[in-house]
Parts: sequence; structure tokens; C-alpha cells
Amino acid sequence: MAVPKEEERKKLVCVTGGCGFIGSWLVRTLLDHHHSYTVRATVQDLSDPSQTYHLRSLLPSNSDESRLSLFQADLLDSGSLWAAIDGCEGVFHLASPCFLEDPREPQTQLLDPAIQGTLNVLEACRKAKVRRVVLTSSISAMVPNPSWPHDKVVDESCWTDIDFCKAHKKWYPVSKTLAERAAWEFSKQHGLDVVAIHPSTCLGPLLQPSLNASSAVLLQLLQGSEESQEHHWLGSVDVRDVAKAQLLLYETPCASGRYLCTNGIYQFKDFAEIVAGICPGYPLHKFAKETQPGLMGCKDAAKRLLDLGLKFRPIQDTLKEAADSLKDRGFLGQPALISSSSS
Repeated sequence: MAVPKEEERKKLVCVTGGCGFIGSWLVRTLLDHHHSYTVRATVQDLSDPSQTYHLRSLLPSNSDESRLSLFQADLLDSGSLWAAIDGCEGVFHLASPCFLEDPREPQTQLLDPAIQGTLNVLEACRKAKVRRVVLTSSISAMVPNPSWPHDKVVDESCWTDIDFCKAHKKWYPVSKTLAERAAWEFSKQHGLDVVAIHPSTCLGPLLQPSLNASSAVLLQLLQGSEESQEHHWLGSVDVRDVAKAQLLLYETPCASGRYLCTNGIYQFKDFAEIVAGICPGYPLHKFAKETQPGLMGCKDAAKRLLDLGLKFRPIQDTLKEAADSLKDRGFLGQPALISSSSS
């Protein structure tokens, strides 16, 4: 593979997990950006149209098709990652397994790919002399944390309680937490510039054809689920704002450390009430009590991103577009007709 010229390298970035919900929007944001990035996106299976078609359609009209290249890569295959990252100036690492149902083999299905996969990506970045890595972590690396003071707003200093999660078989938070800790240790040892972003429950229009875990939270709520997200909730955020924030962190030289990305911290009960007002006719469960005991609300919880100039979309707009997208994709049926005599 030819080594990109220096001026080309400055605009060449890699997005691991590019076919996912956040990854697809990040690819689109990079391609639409006025700096005209050239993007390499990794997918698990190049022969699977569900992983590739929607990405290829993201190129702006009359755009040079060479600005988007897709690479088949396995997080546990260092060679495949190197092929995608070699020559890039920046890397956005998003790829990490996530399941709608609990995995039968947490170690092999979740922990190994998340932790060793992150280290494999970072090692490729070190060898390629990548300028900066934007690591997409998660609020799952911040909560659950039962020992966090009830009179303190959750911030970037909060870390998930690994022992609590293992005891309750909450393996996804374990995977995200251990992967992020491994990334910080690697960064410290090798001097690699890493910045981490922690999106809350991410919602918005779907670009990919499949249902992702965070969109499933809204879908299940609209279908009448009584799940309160007690240990996992720190508010929600628009997927397009997450993509903007990732790019902002990449382009801001002073950015460092962890960045919570949420459109405020508030109870899931309050979220459900907002959804009910925007999406009438669905059988939403009414939560009668505090769904997150002791959780301190905060409108400007993402202060570190706000201070960098990020502006969040109103959550009402996000929810409306997310619900419409779920309907358009056939995941959500039409609401029941509400009788004029209904209270």
C-alpha cells in the first residue's frame, strides 16, 4: 500500500466500527466536514451488505469515491487493524461488541474483543505515529457506581464499580470500563495522545439497517417496557451531537482526558414523560417514583464539552426524529388512535 503524502495524511482518518449507529454518523460527519477528511472505516464483514451499503451511500453527491474506503477488520487480528490504520493521522476507535441480549460467553464475546481489541488498535496507532486517538467509551464506564455520593453530580471522575457489575452479571459495563482503563495505561506508557468521550443513551435517526442497543431503549419504552434503567441512566444525547463532539475533540489541541457527552442528567422517569408527550398513543409505562434513587440532576453535566463550544440539540427534536426513524425502519408500529373522550 502506498504511503500517503504528508498533505493527504493530515486529512486521512480511520473510524473503527464505522458501520454502527454512532460510527455511521461519525463517518457522515467527517465526509460532510469542510476540512474534507478522507475516511477509512472498518467493518466486520465486507461481504455483508447490511454493513456496507449505508456507508457507501454517505458520500456527498459528486464527491470523490476515494474519500471513503472500507476495511474488513477483526479487533483480535492486529494485521487487519494495521492495514486500516497505517498512514492515518488520526483514529476514532468505536468498535466494541454490544448485544441486545446478555451474551452467553462474556469473556470471549465481550471482554476479550473490547480490552485486547482496544490495545491492538492503540498499538497500531503507536506504530503508525497517529497524532491523536479519540476513544469512544461510554457512560457504562462511569456507572453503575453505587458508592458515588448522592449529593454530588456525576462527572468525569466517576468510574464504574467493577465488582458490583460482576456480582450482578452486568458484563457490558465491565468490558467498557476495563477497555478504557487499559487505554489510559497504554497512553501513559507509550506517550500516545488519547482523548475519551462518554456518550449517554444515544438516540436519533438510524443510518444503519439494524437496531442498536441504545435505540432499543426508546423502542422498548414505547412498547410499554417497565425497565427503569436504574443503574445505567445518565440522560440521553443525539447521535449527531456525539459525532460532532468526537470531531471537536479530535480538532481541539487542548482537549485531554474524559468527556461526558449528555444533554443533561435527569431521571429516566422524566425522560419517559417527555417521550409520552412527543409520542402520544403508545402504551408507555408511567413511572410513579424516583427511577434513579439519589441521582443528582444537572442541565449542564457535559460542561467540559460545552466549554469547548459544543451545542446540543433539544431532546424533544431528537426523540421525534428517533421515533420516526424507528417507524420508517419497521421496528415500531403506528400509535393507537386516542379516543376524543380520553383524559
